[in-house]
Order: sequence, then structure tokens, then C-alpha cells
Amino acid sequence: MKTLGTASAAPGEFDTGRLQVGETRDGSEFGLPVAVLNGADDGPTLYVQAVSDGDELNGLGVLRRAIPQISPAALSGTILAVGIVNYHAFQVAEHRNPIDDTKMNRTYPGSESGTSSERIAAATFEAASRADYILDLHQGSTSRMLNEARVRCGRRHRLHDDCLELAKVFGCGHVLDQKGPDGQLARVGPDEGIPAIDPELGGAIGWDEESIRYGVDGLFNVLRYYGFLDGSVDPDPQIRASGFDRYGSPSGGLVDFQVALGDPVDPGDVLFEVTDPFGQLKAEVTADDSGVFWRSRRLPQVATGEYVCSVGTNVSEY
Repeated sequence: MKTLGTASAAPGEFDTGRLQVGETRDGSEFGLPVAVLNGADDGPTLYVQAVSDGDELNGLGVLRRAIPQISPAALSGTILAVGIVNYHAFQVAEHRNPIDDTKMNRTYPGSESGTSSERIAAATFEAASRADYILDLHQGSTSRMLNEARVRCGRRHRLHDDCLELAKVFGCGHVLDQKGPDGQLARVGPDEGIPAIDPELGGAIGWDEESIRYGVDGLFNVLRYYGFLDGSVDPDPQIRASGFDRYGSPSGGLVDFQVALGDPVDPGDVLFEVTDPFGQLKAEVTADDSGVFWRSRRLPQVATGEYVCSVGTNVSEY
């Protein structure tokens, strides 16, 4: 029998339930929606979660699409899934947990007696710690961003190669190989000996069908490559970046991008122009380094110094 919260599944079975993590402001208990797929045959365990940030919904779209396609009878091993991690932020469609004004993916491994976010992190990390692999499904919030997978443990970590392999197998096409901030699940998981990545499935308001398809394909790639499901996977080469150049606007106005997501850029290439409301050019911003145009703001209006876009740097193929 495999369990997660109130979900409990015997070999060859599937169940859903709730992982209780506290009470709301009216004193009612609340729990995160969870699922257990217990394969008919023995095998490894995959932990997958979505909506660590309350407005990043593409990962939930992946689980909603993929889970019904997985038959426990054909599965070797176990899948433990948490559909909505940042419960409070999801309810109000915000990025951060409004109870403690915290970004959830900075609180791992959490604390059972801590803040709201720390308690949620502790409960989900306990489940993740039982796995052999961890997928933490994210997106670029509401920005426009490439579909990518992030390796966050750092290049000197003993599990770096395992995490990099997991990212390649997931197969978004682009990988950010850069040590992440403290408190990220994809950083803490490898410290516990578990390869972990956080796929960033594009960026959208609501969810985006193309990015969801990338995520569904990536999940099934992982399940087949690591022996959960029958089938072979020959991972495609990935474009890897190990750094970011971030660009802000030198003046206020309206942005016109001169390159598209995924385009290669060289030093001196024009990334964007800023005009006044009548189309008069106020500023032109060029790339400092070679790389790939990785991420950009969605809204055209900017103030002086406001974030506009990012270029992935130190790019290679692996």
C-alpha cells in the first residue's frame, strides 16, 4: 500500500485525497489535492508537484492531462503527485502565499512548526523525500519565456550529472544549468540524494496549451526512460545556458522587441527599442554577450529601470 495524505493505493490502483497542512482563517482544515498511482509491479518512485507559485498553472495543466493517461496496471513503481502546493495563493490567483507574503519555492525543506509556507513545504518535502526522482513543475509566472528545465544544485554538486541527465530526458529543448537560491526544492532534493529539476513551462496568464504539451511529453519521457513505463527514449540534444544577462529599460515608454524567444543573439544585436506614445524612438538596448533570447516581459509599458528581458549566456549543446 502506498499513501500520500488521505490517498491510499494498493498495487495496480490509483487514489486521490488531501494532504492536510493547516487551517484557514475561519478555523477550517484545508489540504492539498494529492494523488497516488501505485504500479502493479515494483519499481522506483517519482514525486511530482505543481503550483508552487499560485499563478503558475501550466504544471497543473500537465497533471490534469497526464494522470488520466497513466494506467497503474501498466506502471512499475509509484507516482506521488501534489496538484496544488501553494493553496492560499492559488485561491486568490497570486504568486506568493498571501498568508505570510512568501514565495513558496524559497522555503524548502520547511518546518512543521513554522510559517504557513514552511509548513506546506515540510509536508510536501516529506513526500518528495520518499522518491527516487523529483519534478517540480513551474512556469515563468506571467512573463513570456522559453520552455526549459532548470538544474539548480550547482555544477560542483555530487548529483549534478544525474540532475542534468533528468533535465535532458525531460526534453524541453533548453536547460538552465545554474545554482538556484536557497530554499528551492530542486536545490534541496539533491542534498538528500534525489535528482531533482524544476521545468519552467513557458510563461502565461492562465495556462498555455503548447507549454502543457511540452510538460506532458516531458513527464512521459521520464516515466519511460527510468523504467516506470514500457518504451524507450533517446534524449534529444539540449541547449544549455549557465547564466543570465538581465536588461532593464533606460527610459520610460513602450517596448518593441527586435528578437523573438529562442533566437540566438550576438554582442551589439538590438534586443528592444523604447518609444514614446507617438512612436518616437527614446532608447535602443543591445546585447552585451552572445546567447539565446530567453525571457521577456509581457506588457509593453515600462518605467525607467524596469525589467524588460533576459538573455541566456554561456550557451552550449549537450
